[in-house]
Amino acid sequence: MIKESDTLCRNFLRINRRTFGALLEMIRDVGGLSGTKNMCLEEIVAGFLYTVAHHKKNRMIGAHFYRSGETVSRQFHACLRAILKLHDVLLKKPIPIPEDCNDDRWKYFKNCLGALDGTMISVTVPSEDRSRYRTRKGNLAMNVLGVCSPEMEFIYVLPGWEGSAHDGRILRDAISRPNGLKVPKGCYYLCDGGYTNGEGFLAPYRGHLYHLREWNNGPHQPQNAEEYFNKKHAQARNVIERCFGLLKGRWAILRSPSWFSLQTHGRIVLACALLHNLVKKYMPPSFDDDELYEEIESDGDDSDGDEEQEEVEYITSINVSDPWTNWRNSLAQSMFNDWRARHRRI
Repeated sequence: MIKESDTLCRNFLRINRRTFGALLEMIRDVGGLSGTKNMCLEEIVAGFLYTVAHHKKNRMIGAHFYRSGETVSRQFHACLRAILKLHDVLLKKPIPIPEDCNDDRWKYFKNCLGALDGTMISVTVPSEDRSRYRTRKGNLAMNVLGVCSPEMEFIYVLPGWEGSAHDGRILRDAISRPNGLKVPKGCYYLCDGGYTNGEGFLAPYRGHLYHLREWNNGPHQPQNAEEYFNKKHAQARNVIERCFGLLKGRWAILRSPSWFSLQTHGRIVLACALLHNLVKKYMPPSFDDDELYEEIESDGDDSDGDEEQEEVEYITSINVSDPWTNWRNSLAQSMFNDWRARHRRI
């Protein structure tokens, strides 16, 4: 799996040999996991990656690795705990969009930290809890909040909420936790219309065209500031949708209900998000990436920790306010005026 070629390693484990070596070193040094008398660390990690990449049962993994089901299960959970300890190393530290940003998708959103949204992960639920985990479409799923940077790296992930829970409620829970999502005053994330447009969370205008497919299916041009704002907002916020697509495409265990408990499955979601960031950091995209992603139906800051940091005030609630609404209106009008001026010159 890991020594013959990068192609074979990617086919089996979804990462190349260099990335596997980096992960192995992190798990050993930070995660504190080591090999046993009968299993080396390479085999433990390879077994974990093979399980989440192809979503195989213990007996299938045991037959593939010539191990008992008990050994496979025990080492899977040991590796899962070790990977979760890497969150400080692998989660992206958010960096605001600078004033001199030239990226056409992000240049209007100064001080933006990224985008957020919720995604549904199918789960196996005990019969007494099924009503809480049933989504609007009738599926049994876990609602997972994901926050990512413009570079498509996860900043924060909160799994575990029921599929029936509203996205806004989950976000409020995330920012109220002691170790939850931190949004400094003056910064913000892009979110869709399902969230409240309040300080720290910039939502689109409701009642106007928004989704990219609505803009791409015809020659329609923005007619006012609200429509142009929604178009640029959707183009930038789409980064979180692409993040979720890559995450589920690479790790098959997130595409169908697993045989693990809800708590364990939530931990697996977070571990897969950490592995996603590892891949973004160590494994550049290649032309055959699409072949790695099985069929899916789609609907760093390296600063020194020793430096003295100023005390930052964080947003702890989401409320509609006149100053925030006026700022969004002003931003939308400025964006629309700039676009019209350039359109006239062309």
